[in-house]
Amino acid sequence: MRILVVEDEERLAARIAEGLRDQGMAVDVSHDGNDALAKIQINGVYDVLVLDRDLPGRSGDEICQALAGRPDAPMIMMLTALSGTDDRVDGLTLGADDYLGKPFAFAELVARVRALSRRAPSAQPVLRCADLTVDRARHRASRGSRSLSLTRKEFGILEMLLAAEGALVSAEELLEHVWDANADPFSNIVSVTMTRLRRKLGDPPLIETVVGKGYRI
Repeated sequence: MRILVVEDEERLAARIAEGLRDQGMAVDVSHDGNDALAKIQINGVYDVLVLDRDLPGRSGDEICQALAGRPDAPMIMMLTALSGTDDRVDGLTLGADDYLGKPFAFAELVARVRALSRRAPSAQPVLRCADLTVDRARHRASRGSRSLSLTRKEFGILEMLLAAEGALVSAEELLEHVWDANADPFSNIVSVTMTRLRRKLGDPPLIETVVGKGYRI
């Protein structure tokens, strides 16, 4: 799951991003509305947008309006000090999918972000292939009766491959969705993580490499 946090208070943005990364999410950060829209247009890979309303450059309201109705738009959670009933109604009317007032409990933020990601059209809560099961909601994976102890990145790769339902997924796509903008696109981090994942999955092998094109279940 890849998240974009748009918050002009830099210390708060850093804390939110760090906390979401600790939960296994890939997180990018923007402190300006114009920069946020540019990131969405360039990357186009975000599952959830955590969005402050009061932003420099372009407001959260304007970002909601710009994304409203787009089939590739991320789910939007407004995170703002404007938390009255009328404010919540305004935000949801503008196109936000959820609304959380400041101050907030971080556990609630995480739960709401996960819930939004599950509401995306392609987000089935449980993914299966042969004897392999990935429970997105509980962040658990198993093969047969054996529970798999996976790192966050290994889980993210497995989740993305299963969601593709046998279609090829390139290393570039895995890097974009499972890692964040700080990942080095010229590193071999995807292949190294894939090797560890295959070892943990065991035999018979489930992940196929199509040389020069990518991977598939």
